Order: sequence, then structure tokens, then C-alpha cells
Amino acid sequence: MMLNNLLTLFSNSSLPTTYCPLPTPTNMPKILEKPACIYGTFKRKPAQQQTTHYCPGCGHGVMTKLIGEAISDLEIQDRVMLVGPVGCAVFIYYYYQASCIGCAHGRAPAVATGISRGFEDAITICYQGDGDLAAIGTNNTLHAANRGENLIVFYVNNTIYGMTGGQLSPTSLIGQKTTTSPYGRDEVNDGQPIRMSEIIATLDAPALVARAAINTPKNVMNARRLIRKGLQAQKDRKGYCFIELLTTCPTNWRLSPVDACKRIDEELVNHFPLGVFKDELDDREPIIRGLRQPSFDEIAAAVGLDDQAKPLNGKRQLPYPIVQFKSAGFGGQGILSLGHFLADACMKKDFEVTWMPSYGPEMRGGVANCSVVVSENPIGTPAVDEPNILIALNKPSLTKFGPQVPRDGIIIYNSSLISEVPSNLRARTIRAVDAMGLAQEAGNAKASNTVSLGAMARLTDMFTLAELSEVLRDHFPNEDLYQVNLRALQAGWDAMAE
Repeated sequence: MMLNNLLTLFSNSSLPTTYCPLPTPTNMPKILEKPACIYGTFKRKPAQQQTTHYCPGCGHGVMTKLIGEAISDLEIQDRVMLVGPVGCAVFIYYYYQASCIGCAHGRAPAVATGISRGFEDAITICYQGDGDLAAIGTNNTLHAANRGENLIVFYVNNTIYGMTGGQLSPTSLIGQKTTTSPYGRDEVNDGQPIRMSEIIATLDAPALVARAAINTPKNVMNARRLIRKGLQAQKDRKGYCFIELLTTCPTNWRLSPVDACKRIDEELVNHFPLGVFKDELDDREPIIRGLRQPSFDEIAAAVGLDDQAKPLNGKRQLPYPIVQFKSAGFGGQGILSLGHFLADACMKKDFEVTWMPSYGPEMRGGVANCSVVVSENPIGTPAVDEPNILIALNKPSLTKFGPQVPRDGIIIYNSSLISEVPSNLRARTIRAVDAMGLAQEAGNAKASNTVSLGAMARLTDMFTLAELSEVLRDHFPNEDLYQVNLRALQAGWDAMAE
């Protein structure tokens, strides 16, 4: 009755034409909902699937929504690829209904560069914190910006390492107390807080560089405008954009959410002033690098392959559906070369192959090793956790990797250096070969890896001697070395005659 009376009153009144009519079914304000780009329920999240994992008062939740709204409103959801490294936003894939990729600490710009160049239509977003971008990732950040990659960086600056315990970050303010600066940041000891936006703006390639804050309605609306502008620039392929967002970390600042928001206005903006440092979007043309896909012949020519090279014509036979091979021994025993011989032989027989070395401090001493995966089908990973074929040229290698070989596996060990076999080996086939002794007889003790290759070929029936001889020719252009290794190969083959 009251609503009807009000409607009658307004209809009978001589109101000015600028009055605001009462809501009706046709002009009701739109109900605010989660943007389509953000999951209604965070099913990827193990627990509490209706809330984010961020601390109360943290600005990450606001930024997540602002970015999600812009993605939805600009209708780019099916083109977005978000890259999140280590930090508070490491779980961005919980929330965005889009392609999300995790990467190593600080390496988001490198991963994003690969995405942007590999998928020309992708809208690539890096979401990084100050401990990630301005510390371990500074080098990646500067070079991606300097190249003008087609990607946008949302740089979350809360002046502290938020996820790992509240340590001093590159942007912590002078006097700021953290778990690693209990007396406050000291300029003499720690230097001044780094202003990344100002640094990025000095480079020629970036098209948009700006800093906003997430602490008041006014600042949030300004951040919203910049986020949309940056994403529209990505939609238009206008190059590199860098949006810094000052935000709170009430947990590690040890402040209430209200006081944390005040701190941004009272302290942070004095050192990190808000504003646009560079905006050349109107003057920029779209950057289209083009993804060139060279033919196999072009690649072969570039790496110097012989046009007349032919694949090995022998039978194609693998002892397992996926051969997971590992060679291991002291650095200097030709462990990596042994893997190379095997990988090259498999490629010549047109198998799918990966080769992955493990070296560094193990190059001279310890357990250097090499993994080779061989299959008829595409290979998912080059890592070998359970080798079904193991060649161990020293005792530490047999002790370390021998127990990993499954019951149907094969172990070949160097009896020149290994006199006792561990009792916990499961492999069905365990064969000794006097690799160093036979290599010495062939002319060079360093050819023990080739002796082992010949033994493995005989046991597995993967290659003939003729096929491996052709592979060795590619690796040993010196005739004397080639002949030594041919004799070593034959010696290993003959040793498995029993």
C-alpha cells in the first residue's frame, strides 16, 4: 500500500524532468556478482572453497577480483594465460577460470616470454610480489621489459616477504622492522628501497608504467582503471606494461587491516609516489613478432647434418615400451658421452629420445649420471626415477641407483671397480663386465664407457655392432680413437656372449 501511495504521489506531482524514478523490473541496478573469469567455488582449492587463502586485510583478494573483472569485461578470458611464481600468489590457479602456469621463484618473465612468443594470440599476465620480482627475479624482469615483450606485469609491493615469514625485502622502508631486520632497515647496511617502476620507466621499450595503491576506495578505483588500461593494451598487442600496486600485509606488518591501509598513505607513498611514469600507448603500433616454424630440412642444415644421412635400417626393437636408461659413475668416465652414444643411435633408428645430464659438483668425483628415455611415442618427461637399464661404472653409483631398478630391469656394473654387489638389488639381470680392463686391452682405459655400451647392446638386442659402429664414427673423427672405441665396443659385446 505504501509503495502504491508513493507511486500515485509521484505520478500526480509536477516533478522536474531530472528526478530519479523508483526502481522497476526494467531499471533495477545490476546485482554485483563474481566475474565469469573467477570460479564461483574454488574447487581446485583443497579446503575452504568459498574463500581465498589470503590473510584478512590483504590486498591480494581485491586485486584478484579487479583483474578478473577486467578479463571478463574485455572478453579475453579464453586468451588469458596467467603466470604465477613463488609467493603469496603462488595459488592463483585456485581462483581464475583460465590457463594458469606456475614457475620457479623470480622466473615468471622468462616463462611469460616463452608463452607470449609461442602463442601470438595469448594475453600473458605475470603476477609477482616484491620479494620475487625485485630480488631473485630482477634480471628476468629488466630484460623482459627491455625487449618490450607482449605481456603485462602486475607487481604487488607490500614491502616485505609475505609468504616466507616476513623477512626484509628489496622494497622494505628505511627503519622498517622485519624478521631479518629487527632493528629496522638501515641505509648503510641494506641500501635504499628499490623503486622498480621508476627503473622500468627509464627503458625505451615499455609502453605503460604506473603505480597505484589498494587501500582506499579512490585508490582502488584508480587501480581498477590502470589494470583495465594495461589489459586493453595487451589485447591490442601494444607491448610491455608494468603496473605496480602498493598493498598491505597486516600479518607481517603486525597491524590491523585499518591501520595497515593508513600506513600506505602515511608512509609508503612518501617513498613510492603514485602515478603514471610512462604512457606511450597512443603512439605505439601493435607488436607482431610472428612465430616462425622452420622445416626439418632447415633445422638439419642449421646444425650441420649431412643431407645424405640415412636412418639405420636394422630392426626397431625396444626391450621395454619405454626404455628408461641411466649411466652413472665418476666424472671423467665418459658417463655423459655414453648417454650421447645411446641417444644418437636411437635417433638414427627414428625413436623418440630425450637425453638429460646431471653434473656440476659431481663432474670430478661423486656420482655423475646421465638419463636417456627412449620410446616409440612422444615422451612426457626426461627424468628417470626408476631406470629399467642401469650402467654403473663405480661402486657409489651402483649403491645409489641399483636399488631403484625394478624387478624386470637390467644392471650392468663395472667389475674393475666394484667387487661386491649390494644385497638390496631387485633387477632380474645383473651382469658384471671388466670395463676398464677390456678398455685397456683395446688401447685406452677411458673407453670403458664404450665397452659398457657394447655389453648393453648385446643384452638388450637394441642395436647391432654395425649400427653402433656408424654412431661412433660421428663421435670420433680421429681414426685412431675411432679404432680404439671399435675394439672396446666389440670387447663389451663379446663379454656378454655367455
